[in-house]
Amino acid sequence: MLSLGIDVGSSSVKVAIYDHKSGRVVASGQYPSKEMTIIAHQAGWAEQEPDWWWQAFLTAYQKAIEQSTIDTLDIQAIGISYQMHGLVCLDKHGKPLRPSIIWCDSRAVGIGQSALQALGDDYAFNHLLNSPGNFTASKLKWIKDNEPNIFEQIHKICLPGDYIAYKLTGQLTTTITGLSEGIFYDFKAKMLSQPLLEHYGFSSDLFPIIKNSFDHHGTLVASMADELRLSHQVEVTYKAGDQPNNALSLNVLNAGEIAATAGTSGVVYGVSDDLFIDYTQRVNSFAHVNYQFDHPKIGILLCINGVGIANAWANKWTKAESYAQMNDDAMKIPMGSEQLQFLPFGNGAERMLGNAAIEANLIGINFNRHTPAHLYRAVQEGIAFAFMFGMEAFDENNISLSVIRAGYANMFLSPLFGEILATLSGVEIELYDTDGALGAARGALVGAKLTDLQEVFKGLNKIKTYEPKLNDQVEYRTYYQKWKHLLDQRLHNL
Repeated sequence: MLSLGIDVGSSSVKVAIYDHKSGRVVASGQYPSKEMTIIAHQAGWAEQEPDWWWQAFLTAYQKAIEQSTIDTLDIQAIGISYQMHGLVCLDKHGKPLRPSIIWCDSRAVGIGQSALQALGDDYAFNHLLNSPGNFTASKLKWIKDNEPNIFEQIHKICLPGDYIAYKLTGQLTTTITGLSEGIFYDFKAKMLSQPLLEHYGFSSDLFPIIKNSFDHHGTLVASMADELRLSHQVEVTYKAGDQPNNALSLNVLNAGEIAATAGTSGVVYGVSDDLFIDYTQRVNSFAHVNYQFDHPKIGILLCINGVGIANAWANKWTKAESYAQMNDDAMKIPMGSEQLQFLPFGNGAERMLGNAAIEANLIGINFNRHTPAHLYRAVQEGIAFAFMFGMEAFDENNISLSVIRAGYANMFLSPLFGEILATLSGVEIELYDTDGALGAARGALVGAKLTDLQEVFKGLNKIKTYEPKLNDQVEYRTYYQKWKHLLDQRLHNL
């Protein structure tokens, strides 16, 4: 029983073909090998061409099947994970009208703030669970205000995963979880938010057919099935944003369970059975993949924009041999990086900082003492401290962290990063052999009703645990408090 998972990231597109019988990935591919281009015509902007994702998928898929002996006609379902909050605008022929405004673009912050004032705190937080902020709805309003000729041509809007599914099937759908991540969904009315649409001047006709994450999202177009050497009966049966999908891939589906990721951006993601609201907006609430009207599972998301991209920046500017070498060098430097400190907030407006775009800061450089190894350590400490700063919002809202689960990838490949975060938080970090593409492949089997959410995770394999160093906790937290003081100063000076 094979399924295909597609993970559409802002850095690359990954695919995984999963054999449920053996519980293993039998083929995988990724493209490009280095970070995909992000267009930034102005400071704070971030765009990508939707067809870049499509071409990257075709290349990654081809690489996967070329390296495997599987019969692709045995693939029975397709699942798609995608970068959240991306806005794709399609004309009546299904063609993108402009590049997608993606998750780390901050141009719509002011639009969201004005919408919050107009809609009022009571409606925004009790119905939308969030401020409209810098999310997809506000990005669409930016287009309406600044590119009216484009807006007038929009037939439908969709998310990155919706677009890839549309290219495969010719059918355009979206999901409740996708609408909620765009702040289009009214959790009390259980439908599109009419007050928000009226405020922004949007017609409900702009939206595709709305379905659940686990659902029939279209059968492959015959020509596409032939091109990919797949059965004409294959359906797309699962779609979810990357962070809800990451939680799914780690079997985080119930209240109190926590998932984390540390790719280009960093995320801590918890689940609640209640319509969770954080009025400070350090964390945001969306419909989880297993959300149902009568069982409203809510995903609580803390996002840090500058995580893996900050480490990649350090790699680029020092021309390091590899990330493994950076990790080894950083381990040789004492905690505190000999007074070198790093604020990793250089990838757009940070939601957990009230949508402030404070940029990254490297503080305390001494030309006679500090080396590239000090930079590597300071960057990893700064990223771990940013995680801890955001995670304090969970504690403040009475969400306890008993364990953190993550895929064994990206920043979690670094024992130093894992040690710092585990020690600061005081909880174990369990690392699993999974990723977004594999999570999407598992989700596809559930959506196709070929298995269920209990059975599909029997092959989930834990490969490593980072334990808190409780004897060092006081020292680590002392340095963390100094870092927080610098952050407070930077925010105060804005």
